[in-house]
Amino acid sequence: MTGDKVRIGSGAGFAGDRWEPAVELVERGGLDYIAFECLAERTIARETLALRRGQGSGYNPQLEDRMRAVLPAAAERGVRVLSNMGAADPLAAGRKTAEIAAALGLADRRCAVLLGDDVQGAVAARPDLPLMETGAPLESILPRMASANAYLGADAVAAALDTGAPVVVTGRVADPSLFVGPIIHALGWGYDDYVRLAQATATGHLLECAGQVTGGYFADPGVKDVPGLARLGFPFADVTDAGTVTIGKCDGSGGRIDAATCTEQLLYEVDDPAAYVTPDCVLDMTGIALRETGADRVAVSGARAQPRTDTHKVSIGYFDGYLGEGLLSYGGPNAVARARLAGEIVAERLRLRGFAYDALDARLIGIDSLHGPGAGRPEPYEVRLRVTGRTQDRKAAEAVGFEVAALYTNGPAGGAGDAASVREILAVQSVLLPRDLVTPRVEVVDAG
Repeated sequence: MTGDKVRIGSGAGFAGDRWEPAVELVERGGLDYIAFECLAERTIARETLALRRGQGSGYNPQLEDRMRAVLPAAAERGVRVLSNMGAADPLAAGRKTAEIAAALGLADRRCAVLLGDDVQGAVAARPDLPLMETGAPLESILPRMASANAYLGADAVAAALDTGAPVVVTGRVADPSLFVGPIIHALGWGYDDYVRLAQATATGHLLECAGQVTGGYFADPGVKDVPGLARLGFPFADVTDAGTVTIGKCDGSGGRIDAATCTEQLLYEVDDPAAYVTPDCVLDMTGIALRETGADRVAVSGARAQPRTDTHKVSIGYFDGYLGEGLLSYGGPNAVARARLAGEIVAERLRLRGFAYDALDARLIGIDSLHGPGAGRPEPYEVRLRVTGRTQDRKAAEAVGFEVAALYTNGPAGGAGDAASVREILAVQSVLLPRDLVTPRVEVVDAG
């Protein structure tokens, strides 16, 4: 941080993101902070189940590789690192991070761990809470609950930074809040300064998906061209004490930042642009102006906000049966007709064997797998059949792939390249929990 300005970079936009652009940001971006947003809605439920079954650590599987890559340069340049890679076990993730820092020979191995997002006990005591998606009572899915995590806000992130630890690891934090926290911490903003919080939240939303705002998800060759996608750079934001914001990227890195890329990201995953609810405020994007101030530089202004709500959103992950899948390819003349017949045969075979499904679906990848059946589409010369069955019975799920593979010799002609899988379905629904039932806390760990 220099004077009245802070620069924060986005090191990841999802759990499986690259880490080379993050290293580039730390080494060449002149950052004060870098935040890795790596936690999707189903991730915590998946990691919680893996932890309970002894099949995983509970935290992001790429935490070690990511931290080893970025911590040396961050320590050398005084860049503080934040991430929600803690997932279902932030404390274990914090301890592992401290161990990595020690193994790398870093002087300060401390990691501040933000806890308190796990609210399974609090929601279990409120079975009458309505599910936001369906209106049904929470008790309808409680017996199958795998996880319940509240979206913590920027105040909790800032409290973790107050410890002075060079690294902060969290579990569930709202995506923009992971960036708002460092901004209000560095600039000393009040948590009720909604004029500035609005600008900070808009900044966090622009940064949270990393390469999306630098042109990654934006790219469409011949329509929206983006240079250097193979070495796409990740974004940073300069935020001043007055609340002015500029989005940019490292000079010479791949990608582009302009009003168009920022507009697409600003509207990404937004239901109501006038009322985008976060734990920190209710953001109104409708007055935001995006002004290109130079090559790969966009000034952001005009964000407004209403006060935060008196509840925290809680994501409930729960077991919702199994998904069986079978795939087989067909090529050459009449490939589409043969593939459609194959799907009909599989459905009939499963019925004859007495299996029941909540949903059984046969789609042709390349024809109707994304948008469903449609007239007038040109037929491809090759196509891949995908049959899926959603069921509470694992044997019924396994039978889907079996019957697809059996088409090899039982017809129709020309099937090849079968694949089969069965996976547990981890569904997510949400409730609103009163704020006074969510208590964030911070624990600092060090390598012994």
